Amino acid sequence: MHFETPLEYLESRTYDEINVGDTSSLIRTLRPDDVKLFALMSGDMNPALATAEFRHSGLFRDFIAHGMWSASLLSTTIGTQFPGPGTILIESTLRFARPVTIGDTLTVTVTVRQKFAHNHHILLDCTCFNQDKLLVVSGSAEVLAPAEKIRTKRVAMPEITISDKYARLQALVQRAEGLAAIDMAVVHPCDRESLKGALQAAEARLIEPILIGPEAKIRAVAEENGFDLAQHRIVNVKHSHEAAAMAVTLIRSGDAEALMKGSLHTDELMAEVISRSAGLRTERRISHVFLMDVPTYPRPIMITDAAINIAPTLPEKVDIIQNAIELAHIIGTPEPKVAILSAVETVSPKIQSTLDAAALCKMADRGQIRGGLLDGPLAFDNAVSLVAAKTKGITSAVAGRADILVVPDLESGNMIAKQLEYLANALSSGIVLGARVPIVLTSRADTAETRIASCVIASLIAHANRERQKPA
Repeated sequence: MHFETPLEYLESRTYDEINVGDTSSLIRTLRPDDVKLFALMSGDMNPALATAEFRHSGLFRDFIAHGMWSASLLSTTIGTQFPGPGTILIESTLRFARPVTIGDTLTVTVTVRQKFAHNHHILLDCTCFNQDKLLVVSGSAEVLAPAEKIRTKRVAMPEITISDKYARLQALVQRAEGLAAIDMAVVHPCDRESLKGALQAAEARLIEPILIGPEAKIRAVAEENGFDLAQHRIVNVKHSHEAAAMAVTLIRSGDAEALMKGSLHTDELMAEVISRSAGLRTERRISHVFLMDVPTYPRPIMITDAAINIAPTLPEKVDIIQNAIELAHIIGTPEPKVAILSAVETVSPKIQSTLDAAALCKMADRGQIRGGLLDGPLAFDNAVSLVAAKTKGITSAVAGRADILVVPDLESGNMIAKQLEYLANALSSGIVLGARVPIVLTSRADTAETRIASCVIASLIAHANRERQKPA
């Protein structure tokens, strides 16, 4: 007899109800998260799982699961299906015939071989086959069957999300695969994270860093942290202000095509960038975009402006939006959905951001903003949640699906970005747009990973600039 337990309930078979030859089966497919969860729960970092190439590549399909993951499915079958709740495992012997890889579907079967009346033990034959009918695990298990019948409602297991920021970083880095490294002036990399970020971006072949700052300080940081500077150019200057000026000079002369902020104040760098003598300004307002990869949101999302423009006017918001739309095109979103944020989703004369949102949407209708689909005002929840938008009766192609969030001012945008990074484990990158070259503008507290992610965006922009400058 083959037993199948209704999904809603767990029901045991008592010793007296079980006959020799009875069987039960469980089918399960191995996912990448199963491998990670098993390692985290058991502490078993086997050699394949422990290597950086495995953990950070994201190419899990080529790697095997822990052998005991397969064995755990036998335990699941025995404890939840047959004999079921109340069963006690006494002894087991298993042989592992072949590995299990990501995507394999296993069928686990237990069959009653023998019953022992004196102690109510049952001997089970155990087999586990993959989708190709090949044996994966075989063996036996001796169990103590339940003396009394147990029937209990199945408890729903909680959803578990594994937030692997490094894997998301590698997926972002792959966007620049095949592109030549860009020459990047790294301004005053005189602390661990700013120097590490530049060197790791160079290792990933995203940039060729030109390290600008007091050479003694840069080398001291490298020595303290074991960084190798042998392959990299250092431009020796006295202090951070001179480093910013030198970086702009390198851009102007064509020796670099991107900037990266190191351990100096943003104002100090941007003052050099926007000076009339720098020649880096365009007709467009300079603005900043955070590109965030949030584990709980289905697509990358941009937040602008949260770092440069404190309280932008309506004309300035036009440039801020156009800058973000053009970046979206570069990273592969042909018609980004732009949500103009406010505290409410209706236009109110008392809230200036709602008036700006209405005007911006009409300007987009008239072609004054091009390349994106705008809607607003939208509250944050309506911009990112379809459920919230439907609950409030908002019919919109943007609501709940936003690619770009346009914030009312720097304060609100900075708070959103930092909350997503520190409370939602978002992978964050930051870039300044509207200048002749991309500028990686990260916080001094940002990690090397954030700086690498920002270098990916800078690389994509720099290569897009190259394409635009090619003769027709």
